[in-house]
Amino acid sequence: MAANENTKFQINYKLSDGTLINLYAQDVKDLETGLNDLGMVATLIKATATELGGNATAAAVQNIQAAFAATPVASAPAEQPGAKMCKHGAMSFKSGTSARGAWQGYMCPSPKGDPSKCETIWVR
Repeated sequence: MAANENTKFQINYKLSDGTLINLYAQDVKDLETGLNDLGMVATLIKATATELGGNATAAAVQNIQAAFAATPVASAPAEQPGAKMCKHGAMSFKSGTSARGAWQGYMCPSPKGDPSKCETIWVR
């Protein structure tokens, strides 16, 4: 669902898997209601993600669609087993040791300093 001519407020959220959530409101009361509803759905998304291994899932996206009569504007690309993807493509697995100890994670392929660079997915 896209904004219409009555939209006064628009809030966009990007989940770590690249899924976009857009909230449109016609007035402050509509915005407040939408944010409260989104807060309740966010708890469901977190619970579902934890239960299914830490990733937002199609079920969580469907819940958002149902709650807001929304249409997804982006979806996560198909992953190969063990691969991590972001909106920029395949993420690189990197590991090392710092003063705080060993670390490992999947890094976005965007150049350093790119404002659209995705968050690192740390492996704990």
